[in-house]
Amino acid sequence: MNDVYSAREWLTVPDLAERLDTTPSRVRRFIEDRHLLASRIDGVLKVPAVFLDGQEPLSSLRGTIIVLSDNGFADEEAMTWLLGVDDILGAAPIDALIAGRKAEVRRVAQSLA
Repeated sequence: MNDVYSAREWLTVPDLAERLDTTPSRVRRFIEDRHLLASRIDGVLKVPAVFLDGQEPLSSLRGTIIVLSDNGFADEEAMTWLLGVDDILGAAPIDALIAGRKAEVRRVAQSLA
C-alpha cells in the first residue's frame, strides 16, 4: 500500500453506505459520478474517510477530481496527489480542501497538466 494511503482511514462500499445512510448502489453512483474517488486495496474497493463531510461527499471534491481528470490524471494518480503533501500548498490537497482552500487547490491542480 502506498505510504500516503496508509496514513488515512479507508471505508468499504458497505461502510460508506452505512455512514452516509444510503445504499451500496448509491455509493457506487457517487464514485461513477466523480463525487468520490475509490481505490482497490487488497482487492476491495475503498474510499478515504476524509473524502466525506458528515453524511455526504465533500462538496469541493468533485470539481477538483474533474480538474485533475481533465488534466490527464488517472484515478490512482489523482488519489495519490489528493492524499499526499503538495509542496506548493504546504499540505495534502484534501486537507486544503477541507480547510476551505478550494480555489487554491484547483489552481495548483490545473498547473500540473
